[in-house]
Amino acid sequence: QRQLVESGGGLVQAGGSLRLSCAASRNIFSFNTMGWYRQAPGKQRELVASITSGGITNYAVSVEGRFTISRDNAKNTVYLQMNSLKPEDTAVYSCVADAARVRYWGQGTQVTVSS
Repeated sequence: QRQLVESGGGLVQAGGSLRLSCAASRNIFSFNTMGWYRQAPGKQRELVASITSGGITNYAVSVEGRFTISRDNAKNTVYLQMNSLKPEDTAVYSCVADAARVRYWGQGTQVTVSS
């Protein structure tokens, strides 16, 4: 059973918005931290945003002020609201969840921003 399932990727024009969702198969309080990574072709994977079980957030400098990570505990879902998208935001976005000694990954969702 897949622990994390992402949705919400797609094609959007520069300046547009998308919201990614990451639905967990169990109570997200069981994860210390959840977040989003992205990887563009030919580039290293980078952490985009993270949120702890206590709600503390962290963002990459490149997305701060444009992206917002949030969590809905009742739905066991973490979201990434992406506004003012740029072509350089084009990448595969993957959800990640850290438990005590295990890191879980989602399957990834493609985000493409056209200029």
